[in-house]
Amino acid sequence: MTHHPPYLSPDYRSSVLRAPSRPPVAFRADPDAVELTGPVFGHDEIGELDADLTRHHAGEPIGERIIVTGRILDSAGRPVPGTLLEVWQANAAGRYAHRRDQHPAPLDPNFTGAGRCMTDEQGRYRFVSIKPGAYPWRNHHNAWRPAHIHFSVFGTAFTQRLVTQMYFPGDPLFPYDPIMRSIPDPAARERLVAHFDLDVTEPEWALGYRFDIVLGRTPTEEQ
Repeated sequence: MTHHPPYLSPDYRSSVLRAPSRPPVAFRADPDAVELTGPVFGHDEIGELDADLTRHHAGEPIGERIIVTGRILDSAGRPVPGTLLEVWQANAAGRYAHRRDQHPAPLDPNFTGAGRCMTDEQGRYRFVSIKPGAYPWRNHHNAWRPAHIHFSVFGTAFTQRLVTQMYFPGDPLFPYDPIMRSIPDPAARERLVAHFDLDVTEPEWALGYRFDIVLGRTPTEEQ
C-alpha cells in the first residue's frame, strides 16, 4: 500500500541494515500458542498517573504543556475499545531519558518521557505531556528529526502491535526528514500530523492536539 513506507528506504540509513534481504519464511507454529506463552496485560496494571507524563516525578517538567487526545478506529471507522496505548518521546530540549542518547542537550530530572493508557468504550485516549523538541540524528549532514511522539498500539496480545509517530503541525523540518518522506503518498504523510484543537486546549494550562489512529490507514513503522 502506498500509505505505508517500504522496508528499504535508502535515504533513511538505518533501514539499509534493517530491511529484509530474503523472502519471508512461513511460521508453522500455532499462533494462539505463541500468544498464550507471551506477556499479557490487564486493566489493573495501568496506574492512575500513567497517562500524565508531567506527574511522574516530584517537580514540574520544563517545557510547553500539551494535551494529546484522539480515537483508535478500525478500517471501517468503528471505535476500538480496551486497547493499550504506549507513548514515548524526547523532552523539551530534544533529548531522550536513555543512556544511549548522548545529544548535548539538557536532561530534565522531572521528565522521563513515557506513558500509557487504555482506550475507553468509544476508542478514546488522552495523554498530558510536554511538547518534545527537535534533535540531531546523524542520518545525513545536518540531519534533525521533527518534533514527534511515538505511539505503540497493542491488540489482544503483545504479538499484535503497531508503532507509529505523531508530528506537530507546521514543522519546518518536514521536507528534510527521510522517515516522513519514505511514505510515498503525501496525503498519508498528513495523517501523521496532529491537529491543534482549541476545544481540547485548557485555558492558562495546556495546548490541545487531536490525533486519531485508523488501523490499516495510519502509516506505521515497518523498518
